[in-house]
This record gives sequence, C-alpha cells and structure tokens, in this order.
Amino acid sequence: MTLEDKHDNHYKKQIRTIIFGTDTPLGKGFDITLIICILLSVTLIVLDTIDSVHTQYGQAIYYAEWGFTWLFTFEYLLRIYGSLNRWSYMRSFYGIVDLMSILPSFLALIIPGANISLAFRVLRLFRIFRVLKLLRYLSEGNILLKAMIHARRKVFIFFFSVSLIIMALSVVMYVVEGPSNGFTSIPKSMYWTIVTITTVGYGDITPQTNLGQAIASLTMLIGYSIIAIPTGILTAEISHEMGAERELNKDLRKCSNCGARGHQLQALFCHHCGSELESSNPEGES
Repeated sequence: MTLEDKHDNHYKKQIRTIIFGTDTPLGKGFDITLIICILLSVTLIVLDTIDSVHTQYGQAIYYAEWGFTWLFTFEYLLRIYGSLNRWSYMRSFYGIVDLMSILPSFLALIIPGANISLAFRVLRLFRIFRVLKLLRYLSEGNILLKAMIHARRKVFIFFFSVSLIIMALSVVMYVVEGPSNGFTSIPKSMYWTIVTITTVGYGDITPQTNLGQAIASLTMLIGYSIIAIPTGILTAEISHEMGAERELNKDLRKCSNCGARGHQLQALFCHHCGSELESSNPEGES
C-alpha cells in the first residue's frame, strides 16, 4: 500500500467517524449542526408558501435554500465517499431519503414545471430519525403495525357496514331533499352524509325540509354511536400485542427466595420480592 493510499484511508476513516459516528465531540457537533440546518431549511420551505413572506423575502429565501441544497449535496457525497459499502448506502432507505432531499432542486433547473417537486425537500425531516438514532424505537411502532394487520378484517367489516349505511342515507336524502336544496346527485348526497356521520359538519349543504332535518339528526346520532368502534378494535389488538411482547421478553428463571417466575430478560432482581436473581447465562454455559 502506497503512502497516498494510507492517507486516503485515513481521511475516509475520519469522515466516517464524524459523519456516521456520534461518540466523538466532532461527531456530536456535526449531528447538531445537521439538525439545525435541516430544521432551518424546512422552515424556509414553509415560510416561502406565505404570499406576504414570499413577496418580501422570496429572493433571500431562494438563495438561502440553494445554499442548504449545496450543503446537503456536499454532505451526501461525503457519505458516499466515507461509506464502507457505497452501493449499500445508496440503496438504503436513508440513502434514498438523502438523495430525494436534494434531487428536486436540481430537477427544477432542467425540467420545466418541476417546481412542484420541490415539496419533496420536506423529506429532509426524515433524516432527523437517523441523527437522533430514533430507529431504536421502531419496535414500539412494530407493535402498532402488527395490531393494525391483525385487526384488518374487523376494520374492513366495520368500514363496509358504514359504507352501506352511507349509501342508504345518501339515497334517502337525495329523494327527500332533491336538487333544489343542494342535493343535486347521489354522490353529492354521499359527501353530505360522510361529512355529517363523521361529525365534521362543514355546513355547505344543509337539509331544508322537516323530514330531511330529522334524518340529519339520526345521521349525527349514528355518527356518535359508531365513531368509537375502530378505536376499540385497535385498542384491543394493541393490548394483545403488548401482552405478547411482554411474554416474549420474559425468561424462565425462578427466584430462589419466593419462587416467582416471568422476569424480564435483563432483570437482576426478582420483581416480586426483590431478591437477587441467578445469572441467565451461568459461567461455563455456552
């Protein structure tokens, strides 16, 4: 290995330590700086959508945003350069997020009408997950995902039943109120029924006849009656999944003092009497 190769590997190691690591002062400083830049960039994107701000500070925001874009581009290239496996990083979730946070700005220069794609710059917020190491909390998110998957049939039946109720009420309101009162079609009546049954009540369409108002009152009561059903279904499934997760994380060690079992895998003391537990991996056990 030549001296130049040694210097190159040394620089790569330093870059990798700063960008991908958080155990050093430089790494922590880099992460804090990156979080501030991400938040400032997204704040500028939000503020630029306000007409008064865009009129007065649009040009300054434009130059500032391009400054952040070049900064994130340089950081993306450094991540590729310092990665142990460059292709693996580029194909990873965060590698794609890093690319999508800068690509729309450059596409807007060469593709007419690509300014709409600049909204994808908000994806930069997802990069905070990596900086703050929030992926460790995804196990809790998996509990919610499993609960939703297990409850999918019950939720489907619920929504199918609600759809039938909406369809029936929509037809009735179309017949009772008619086009003269704003119910010009069954789809328009379905819109009113959904708004009413979800207790939103925009008020752009309102029944005028006595019978229509009576049906509207019934629709509101139905909405209040069924709105808690999917919440109860998901709550029951989440409770079941959390119980299964707790059972999975328990071991079979028996307390020598009180005989209690079902302790957490990393527990050092009995959850019942507080006595010290035997090691789950005694000396000499492979």
